[in-house]
Amino acid sequence: MRVVVTGAAGMIGSNVVHALTAAGADAIIAVDDLHDGQKFRNLLGAGISDYFDQEEFYGRFARRELGKVSAVFHQGACSDTMQHDGRLMLRNNYRCSKDLLDACQVQGIRLIYASSAAIYGSSTTFREQPQFERPLNVYGYSKLLFDDVVRRMLPSATSQVVGLRYFNVYGPREQHKGRMASVAFHHFNQYRDSGKVRLFGEYGGYAPGQQARDFIHVDDVVAVNLWFLAHPQCRGVFNLGTGRAQAFNEVAHATVNACRAQHGEAALTLEQQVRQGIVEYIPIPEALVGKYQCHTQADLSALRAAGVDHHFADVAGGVRRYVEWLSATASA
Repeated sequence: MRVVVTGAAGMIGSNVVHALTAAGADAIIAVDDLHDGQKFRNLLGAGISDYFDQEEFYGRFARRELGKVSAVFHQGACSDTMQHDGRLMLRNNYRCSKDLLDACQVQGIRLIYASSAAIYGSSTTFREQPQFERPLNVYGYSKLLFDDVVRRMLPSATSQVVGLRYFNVYGPREQHKGRMASVAFHHFNQYRDSGKVRLFGEYGGYAPGQQARDFIHVDDVVAVNLWFLAHPQCRGVFNLGTGRAQAFNEVAHATVNACRAQHGEAALTLEQQVRQGIVEYIPIPEALVGKYQCHTQADLSALRAAGVDHHFADVAGGVRRYVEWLSATASA
């Protein structure tokens, strides 16, 4: 089976590539933009049969120059939610995706692509229905625009199309993302460098650190992507989170204790961490006021109805596993 992965050197894309390699995929075509050359490290050890720069790939793919492709995992996108260049966002996240969708449908190639929970924005209900889709930024809007195209064409689709609305993904191979890396990644580095981690204080009617997100480990994201690859009859747009909201305090607590365990130190309660100044709270940046999701929790009804019965890690277990990976990588 020849499979294409766009955004292959990114966090989720590279983990998909490694999982496909482990599953024995015999031909994986990687697509990305390696202006940031250090991203190559995410692909070390993966079984890639070919690589294309994104500027070259899409035209050649549409012209059928890559041979017989069975499926495309479309993970490539501009995912910086603080990017306000609407032309850039719509070109990368909408037009590029739409052209890829059209080419896949013409050729009968399956498409499994990354959407985003940013689509829900200010909503308090996270269900895949238009009345709950209220993006707060152009990133979320660019993802919604493409999801709407997919939903309209699904009844006449010639091959599988699956959109997965990722919630807050954390885990290995995100070091290149800078400020857009997960809170667990930043907490690990803050604690390693200063012995402290920082969270937003009181905001949006939530007590300090009690804003909550649906945090999902990248291994779980990859597992669901591969589940849809194994079930070509399933199609649609689905939420992909754990189905439970957990406070940022829980992420900080889990990260600190996982780091302490690496040094043989005893676990502390959150209250002890706060009292000792290990967890501290800072005001939310002015740039995020009015644009910040204080609570997300994926409604998994549609995903479960499709047959996905995967068990998702909670923050305590997932963050511990991630910290172990980060510690091993840092010392390698």
